[in-house]
Amino acid sequence: MNEKKKVGFASSFGFIMAAAGSAVGLGNLWGFPYKTAKGGGAAFVLIYICCVIFLGAVAMLTEMHLGKRVHANPVTAYKSVNKKIGWFGLVAVLIPFFITCYYSVLGGWTLKYAVNSFAGNDGIIGTFSVNTFEVILFTALFAGLALWIIAAGVEGGIEKLSKILMPALFIILLCIVVYSLCLGEGVKEGLKFYLNPDFSKIDFGTVLLAMGQAFWSLSIGMGILITYGSYCDKEINLVKSTGMICLFDTLAALLAGLAIFPAVAHFDASLLDGSKGVALIYVILPKVFGSMGFIGKVVSFLFFSMVTIAALTSIMSLYEVCTQFVIQKFHVNRKLSITIVCVLTVLISIPVGISLGHVAILEESSPALFGLDWLTFFDEVTNTVLMPICALFACITVGWILKPENAIKEMKEEGTEIPSWIEKIYPAFVKYITPALIVVVEIGGLKNEIEAGNIPVIITAFILMALCLAAYFAFFAKAPTGTNEDEKLAGKK
Repeated sequence: MNEKKKVGFASSFGFIMAAAGSAVGLGNLWGFPYKTAKGGGAAFVLIYICCVIFLGAVAMLTEMHLGKRVHANPVTAYKSVNKKIGWFGLVAVLIPFFITCYYSVLGGWTLKYAVNSFAGNDGIIGTFSVNTFEVILFTALFAGLALWIIAAGVEGGIEKLSKILMPALFIILLCIVVYSLCLGEGVKEGLKFYLNPDFSKIDFGTVLLAMGQAFWSLSIGMGILITYGSYCDKEINLVKSTGMICLFDTLAALLAGLAIFPAVAHFDASLLDGSKGVALIYVILPKVFGSMGFIGKVVSFLFFSMVTIAALTSIMSLYEVCTQFVIQKFHVNRKLSITIVCVLTVLISIPVGISLGHVAILEESSPALFGLDWLTFFDEVTNTVLMPICALFACITVGWILKPENAIKEMKEEGTEIPSWIEKIYPAFVKYITPALIVVVEIGGLKNEIEAGNIPVIITAFILMALCLAAYFAFFAKAPTGTNEDEKLAGKK
């Protein structure tokens, strides 16, 4: 095996496409439209954009810098600042591991809907979701696609495919937008709802919804940005890349709204209130496509292919966080590492997939965890509780331990040109403003969990954090946890 000169992205464009691919996922194409409907339309969109700018961009730049400054996995990245906080990185590795256990199930669903488009998806959710064999099969196929890409490496797999998949996703999305805008009756009503702000519908809950959406959509607090940042060389400008990633991510979300709201208003305007939630993509839209005849089958194939691509680029990044850590810490070659991670997550995804069909669709309680289907339980533990805490760790590390002035100096030394206005405001944001917003998100999420009676979700999240803390000081604190240089050595095995 020939040793490559480096382990990482070959170009700035490749890095931006890969990071944008991580950000542009189900959170944009499904979550953003339905949360926009739930949040009152255009007013929610404006709040979301503000959250991306004042919360998302700062946290994103901070996490990417943590990875780039040492070219290593999240555990080593935090250890390099202070050995006592290395366990922050272990939490950052744990979160994507659990997310892949349910994200692969949703990816399998979208893959099934894509390949089944010409046979017709209207009504199949009731049979497919409880067909254990099919659910496991499509989950494994979807995870297998990610395994194949990641096994080829950062440059040869993730970057190469992202350069193809991301432009393809935007082309398909634009085609669907054009089609939706040409439907005729109801389109104006859909656009009015989406683009005309109604601030009377805004309350604190709406703001929390927008903040949470920005977190999930931009891949913040998942270890992904630290991992991808570690693969960046001097020619990659983190400030410019942050702006481009946020732009692509927000553009995809806005286009998803333009694709969905006119179509929903055309076929059934009552669905604009956002009450259908997850059902919008797996129940309502298949009905819409089914009523359109043959052209509906084509549109359905394009739509679910687009969603599958978005889910694939996202799960690639989630898998990569875990894969990178296994490679660098245990010196296992890339193919074996991703195989181990993939097999483990697919095995855990089996009860997740079974539970989703029975609990969420048939409303049976037997495969549930504390009354919730496994997907919802894992989602609440990671998204609601752990991700904001993980993002807060990054801001505390850079803002209070490393110090913003040192971070800015390091960014300049590593090739990042920082505009003077960003240099002036970044310290205040990373130390005070962004952490304060993150705390608001965390408290709001905990409050919602308590009011919903989901105390086990909170307990589970903090138990996982305690286990990370214990495991770190027992096994990792005094031992090397690897860098990208170790990945080169592991690649020779």
